[in-house]
Amino acid sequence: MRWKGRRASTNVDDRRGISPTRAIKGGGIGTIVIILIVWLLGGNPMEFIGLLDNGDSQTTETVATTAHEDELAEFVSVVLADTEEVWTKIFRSMGKEYREPTLVLFRSQVQSACGFSSSATGPFYCPGDEKIYIDLTFLEDLQNRLDAQGDFAMAYIVAHEVGHHVQALLGLMNQMHQARGEVSQEEYNKLSVKLELQADFYAGLWANHADRMMNILEEGDIDEALNAASAVGDDRIQKKMQGYVVPDSFTHGTSKQRRSWFYKGLETGDFNQGNTFKSGI
Repeated sequence: MRWKGRRASTNVDDRRGISPTRAIKGGGIGTIVIILIVWLLGGNPMEFIGLLDNGDSQTTETVATTAHEDELAEFVSVVLADTEEVWTKIFRSMGKEYREPTLVLFRSQVQSACGFSSSATGPFYCPGDEKIYIDLTFLEDLQNRLDAQGDFAMAYIVAHEVGHHVQALLGLMNQMHQARGEVSQEEYNKLSVKLELQADFYAGLWANHADRMMNILEEGDIDEALNAASAVGDDRIQKKMQGYVVPDSFTHGTSKQRRSWFYKGLETGDFNQGNTFKSGI
């Protein structure tokens, strides 16, 4: 991806220097492994942590950043700036105003409006404060473990989380929150899959418009994004972790679905073709 020397977003909150920590009773290596498995299977690791936490006081830990991490931070800042350009244009075409999200870079653990989260949660969007949270070291490890290599694989991940912000601005996140207490867990999982696939579509849509506006794509970039979309499919992760898949527990979609919806956004560049909730998924 062509990114060096281009505008970086000012909507970045870099919290890597000071990382909040919370003592967890019963913690240790076994706990960390369980948390990682819960996350990879589509669950919320913080619910598990909540069972262990007895309200121990929080402390802060000073940590140093590396030159490589700083370069990654600069990269995601440029990607965020590109999403700002694209979504401002798209929202204006719909007669709406795009409210830019903040990207929070953290190390190990972070406090958000959605609660206290660890890097095991993975990159996430919190609609409560309209912020995207990313631990760059975890993001790099995730790419290596799941073979999602390349800078545009990381750009896809950022663009996907920005897609959730777009959904929040359009009211879809609020609708999902309301549905949680009105439908069965199985039905809610299906709605969650549709939400995630739409965010994949929005990531592809962003890539389409960003390339036309700023000529960002280099050879191999699209393959990197498609590979990343496949790598985080529920079926692939479950197969890797437990040797079999449980479709009713899917919350993000299969590898094929995630690739397909990202590519649809990339190929069409048409916002109106991204209504996954009305598709036959």
